[in-house]
Amino acid sequence: MNNDALQAFFQQQFSSTPQGVVSAPGRVNLIGEFTDYNQGFVLPCALTFRTQVFYRLRDDNTVNVLSTMYPNEQESFVVNQSISAGASQWGNYIRAVAFVLNRAGHQLQGVDLLIESNVPQGSGLSSSAALEVAIAGMFNHVCGLNLTAEQIALFGQEAENDFMDCQCGIMDQLISAKGQQNQALLIDCQNLHTKSVTIPTDLSIVIVNSNYPRKLVDSEYNQRRIDCEQAAKKMGLTTLRDANLDLLIQTKPQMSANEFARAHHVITENTRVIAATEALVNNDIEQLRILMTASHQSLKHDFEVTVPATDGLVQICQQALGDRGAVRMTGGGFGGAIVCLCRNEDVAAIQHAVEQHYFAQFKLQADIYVCTAGKGLTVKTLSQ
Repeated sequence: MNNDALQAFFQQQFSSTPQGVVSAPGRVNLIGEFTDYNQGFVLPCALTFRTQVFYRLRDDNTVNVLSTMYPNEQESFVVNQSISAGASQWGNYIRAVAFVLNRAGHQLQGVDLLIESNVPQGSGLSSSAALEVAIAGMFNHVCGLNLTAEQIALFGQEAENDFMDCQCGIMDQLISAKGQQNQALLIDCQNLHTKSVTIPTDLSIVIVNSNYPRKLVDSEYNQRRIDCEQAAKKMGLTTLRDANLDLLIQTKPQMSANEFARAHHVITENTRVIAATEALVNNDIEQLRILMTASHQSLKHDFEVTVPATDGLVQICQQALGDRGAVRMTGGGFGGAIVCLCRNEDVAAIQHAVEQHYFAQFKLQADIYVCTAGKGLTVKTLSQ
């Protein structure tokens, strides 16, 4: 639906017109996987895929939510009472954001909401973070909470960690809140400092969603976080951000094989992010290829989050591009998507190779998105 149709649908459902629309993007991470919750470095960019939340303030404390993606479901809860999980999984993300804002002492009011999103779900492009940031941004705007973009991102992360029980780091929410057009963002997850990195105009970002069915993702994800925390503790550190390979090797006898491998990935990945940022600034595709290949191998062997389908996609795209592009798994793993950086004229080679080989090998149909970096959280008032 276009925006006019969405506003008409809002009017039809709630018998009033929306006052405004808040939107937040999905993201792709170019490099720096599982480093964020270890207070390391990441290099994501926001996408032009967005989640939109049309809103109208109510004169009571009830939140009513409809979503165009789930036309037969309706979410409703009261913001000034104890908020617990409901029957609807997507609705729980809205409850989660209200829960953490309440817990921090912010006064919320009731709203009627209509949600629409074109962020592909289940593909590792952070549809959940886009929703959390859009909802937190909406409450910030309508309730006058005066939150910064960083605070909005942190509340989104808290919602995911404490209500949804997925122990993610800050990257997804922060890039959704702060993304800039045509820019990647180097994020230092220890202090939330960000640095814009222009994506060269002759470079395309191609995302290929494996459509591999993801299972047990949260429990596996949370276990890897525990492994990282245990490895840091055994090195006498509070976080792997402060670790180096020498200390890791010294401490290896005290670690389980998994703790050592997970820490090895995080330490080497942080180094790769800094080097990749410099390579992007220099438009050095050969260096990006080396670093992204090493990142994927580390995610496969040290962090063990790839699956045959994503490994296969990486191989298919690497063979199509040769030394003219950089490819790796992106996102939380166990399926999801891969990301390719290549010259604009080589996009067709990726599309052709995936269409020719992926289904033949894995009996799965991939979705291919040729992307540009989009902007972060936006709030727009609609004329009444």
